[in-house]
Amino acid sequence: MRSQHKAARASRDTVVELFPLEPVDAHGSTQVAPNRFPGVLPALIRSMRPRQWTKNALVFIAPASAGVIDHRIDLLRSLAAFGIYCAAASGTYLVNDIADAKADRNHPDKRHRPISHGTISPTLAMLIAAGLMTIAMVASWYVARWGLVLVMAIYLSISTVYTLRLKREPVIELAAVASGFLLRAVAGGVATHVPLSSWFLAVASFGALFVVTGKRLGEHLRLGEARGEHRAVLALYTASFLRSALTLTASVTVTAYCLWAFDKAGLLSHASHHFVWIQLSVIPVILGTLHMLRLVDAGLVDAPEDLVFHDHILQGLGGLWIALFSIGIYG
Repeated sequence: MRSQHKAARASRDTVVELFPLEPVDAHGSTQVAPNRFPGVLPALIRSMRPRQWTKNALVFIAPASAGVIDHRIDLLRSLAAFGIYCAAASGTYLVNDIADAKADRNHPDKRHRPISHGTISPTLAMLIAAGLMTIAMVASWYVARWGLVLVMAIYLSISTVYTLRLKREPVIELAAVASGFLLRAVAGGVATHVPLSSWFLAVASFGALFVVTGKRLGEHLRLGEARGEHRAVLALYTASFLRSALTLTASVTVTAYCLWAFDKAGLLSHASHHFVWIQLSVIPVILGTLHMLRLVDAGLVDAPEDLVFHDHILQGLGGLWIALFSIGIYG
C-alpha cells in the first residue's frame, strides 16, 4: 500500500512538473498571475485595448471646432471615423504585443498581457490584426474615399515601421508615436471635409508629443535600472532630457492653443458672438497641462492618457473646457 502511495505521489509530481498550475520563471520559482482569462475571446478583447479607444475621440475635434458636429451627416461621418480608428488601432496593438511579448514579460504590469502571458497564440493574434486592419481600410473608402484611405494607410505604415524598427531610435520614436495622435485629428477633418488650420495642426502635434514624452518619462522613473529590459530605447534617455522635452512640448502646446483660441483665423472664425467663452477655454487647457506636468515629473503616473479615467481634477478641467468650448462655438 505504501509503495502504491509513493507511486501515485511521484506520478502526480511528474504531472505538476510538466504542466505547472502557475507560470514558472527562468529560475524555477512560481509566479502567480493576478489576471486569469476564462477563454480566448475575453483575452482577445483585452488585447485590443478598448480603454485606449478614448484616444480615437480626437477625430471629433476638427468637426467640433468647425461648428459642424451637430450636422447629422458630419456626425455620422465622425462616428464612422471613430469606429475605423478603433479597428485599426486594435490591429496595431495586437501586432505590437506580438513583437514585444518577450520584453513585456520584464514589465511589472505588461507581463500579464494575454500574448506575453501565453493566453493567446501569436498566430491567432496576427490573423485578427490583419482582419481588423483590412476592415478599417475598406470602411475608410466608403466613408471618405481616397482621402481617409491615405490617412489610414499612413497611420498603419508608421505603426508597422515603428514596431519593427523605429521604437529603438530615440526622439524619432517619440515622433512616430505622436503621429498616431495627430493622424486621428486629421482623420476627423478628412472624414467631414473640414479644412484644418495651421494652429489646429500645431496644437495636435505638440500636444501629442507632450503626452508621449510624459509616458516615456513616467516609464523611465518607474522601471528604474530595469527600464532597458522592457523598452530598449529607455536606456538611451536620461531623466533630465525627458523632463526638458516635456517642458518644451508643454510650452509650445499651450502657446499654440492660445494663438488658436485668440486668432480670428482659428477658433474664433467659427465662434458665435460669444467670443469670450472661446478665449476663456485657455484656462482649463493651461491648468490641465500644468497638472499633468506635475504628476509625470514627480513619477506618479507612467501613462498620462490614462488619467482621464481616474484623475478627478483632470476630469473636472476637461469638463470645463468642453463647456466653454461648446458655448463659444454653438452658443
